[in-house]
Amino acid sequence: MKKIPGIRFNSVGQAEITVWAPLAKSIEILLIGTRAKNPLNQTGYGYWELTTNQLKPNDLYQFILDNKKPLPDVASLSQPEGVHGPSKAIDLHSFEWNDEQWENLSLEKYIIYELHTGTFTPEGTFETIASKLDYLKDLGITAIEIMPVAQFPGERNWGYDGAFPYAVQNSYGGAYGLMHLIDTCHKKGIAVILDVVYNHMGPEGNYFTEYGPYFTDKYHTPWGNAINFDDAWCDGVRNYFIENALMWFKDFHIDALRLDAVHAIKDFSPVHILRDMKQRIDHLMADTGKTYHLIVELDLNDPRFIDPLEKQGYGMDAQWIDEFHHALSVTAGGERNGYYSDFTGIGQLAKSYNDAYVYNGIYSPHRQKIFGSKATANPGDQFIVFSQNHDQVGNRMLGERSSQLFSFEMQKLMAGAVMVASYLPLLFMGEEWSAQTPFLYFTSHNDPELAKAVREGRKTEFKAFHVEAEAPDPQADETFIRSKLQWDKLTTDNSQKMLNYYQTLIAIRKEIPALHVLDRKALKTIVDEDKQLLMLNRWYNGQQVYCIMNFSKTQQIIPIPEIVNWQKVLDSADSKWNGPGSLPTLNIQPESLIIYLNNHV
Repeated sequence: MKKIPGIRFNSVGQAEITVWAPLAKSIEILLIGTRAKNPLNQTGYGYWELTTNQLKPNDLYQFILDNKKPLPDVASLSQPEGVHGPSKAIDLHSFEWNDEQWENLSLEKYIIYELHTGTFTPEGTFETIASKLDYLKDLGITAIEIMPVAQFPGERNWGYDGAFPYAVQNSYGGAYGLMHLIDTCHKKGIAVILDVVYNHMGPEGNYFTEYGPYFTDKYHTPWGNAINFDDAWCDGVRNYFIENALMWFKDFHIDALRLDAVHAIKDFSPVHILRDMKQRIDHLMADTGKTYHLIVELDLNDPRFIDPLEKQGYGMDAQWIDEFHHALSVTAGGERNGYYSDFTGIGQLAKSYNDAYVYNGIYSPHRQKIFGSKATANPGDQFIVFSQNHDQVGNRMLGERSSQLFSFEMQKLMAGAVMVASYLPLLFMGEEWSAQTPFLYFTSHNDPELAKAVREGRKTEFKAFHVEAEAPDPQADETFIRSKLQWDKLTTDNSQKMLNYYQTLIAIRKEIPALHVLDRKALKTIVDEDKQLLMLNRWYNGQQVYCIMNFSKTQQIIPIPEIVNWQKVLDSADSKWNGPGSLPTLNIQPESLIIYLNNHV
């Protein structure tokens, strides 16, 4: 049953209202301005509908189920007064787009920049993100990834506590503000990825159970009962989320969705919800002639999620590879507790270059079981790698970035290690200039009991670390303010040199086919664990690239084959990037990376 939830305005200006509430006996829409009430008609399969001229764009409204208290619309497009206030009807088709000539990039051309709207700029709005697009373009970025914007309580949140998946956060600029940002990105040749959450709902402002069985107690997740994708009445729930994905592509011109933690989606239906979603989006692409991508965060090392539909996979286009990050971080000298305890260093980093998944059918001590399976048939553009992201920074007690954990030289080496992989690279906002501000966990819950629970939960989570410092209060304004990028610090010498280094690194990746053609089979690694050297050899049409990474703290001799005809195209230790300076041929500085190119092999 394909229904668009919420309120949409048709071509003659009528409001078409659809509510899914299968257990309700009656539903009325309450028009806040006139206090008029209009009943909806039951149409089958749990849906209630009404087409009316009485509701106009920008009008406030609520729904009354079974003569109880008025509720906001769980499929609302706008919550101008927050998660507990009335919903606002808006006409998405009234926005004038100027991106008719835009064509989405193929995934292999994505160089991704992840950002959080509230902390990327001092103002924390879509409008001010747009003011930074020329900067990102000059950096070499081809796609921005925006952390979730679904309406959440208050004005401070990572976005994963969203309670209205269809509504764009009012304090960021709302639906039209997001549309304007996307339109501007497309004019500048930048694709837009939106992070969405289909595995749970935020606790505050969550009115879903008032409408129907959106959750099931068959399964449990870290956030409580799972979303109901396969239990009784699941059809309406499945339709709700599939239509949400379609809306972002069709109405907002989003180029790709990043689906949060899909391993927490519980579905044993004959057709998994992700496969169902992919099939519907394929139909949309056929109708529009546009290309849309689905990217997942996945902690299962299961290629079934990214295998194509014709191979009985779920058809997701790409996934994040946390294991590459974990192996890289440990190799760089990072901590080895928690999930890092499964990682021993440089040998596993080499394995990730070759196999994507480190644990691909081998025993995981951390999980205490054989974990994962091989992804040998999946191309390089199905994997996204990074040296840091919002999770790896923000889930630390003090929100330290790599700039606070590793030396300046090691940061350059880690950036290079990401950029030379035969996968898609992702940067986390500010890393390109070694930003020193933390990215902390912050919230602005209005419910005092919930705020207290979040605060205490954070303290308990990091209880063992209290000898170092107290966990910052997620509810405090200061925690949020400290997490904002301080763009005035970009004027320092180190920041400028790091920025120039990233620009050069990205440009080299774009210019050299052996680096930007993501052929996983045209790759070889050699590891010297004693010297902490990793040699990565990639090739394309006779062109070869040799990347030497020295993770040790001492100078090393490079065991490179015949040096004849090899051209050094980058040395991260070069003094022009505030490094210690390049060494004579066949020598490499500590904590550095050298890229050689040979066009005549």
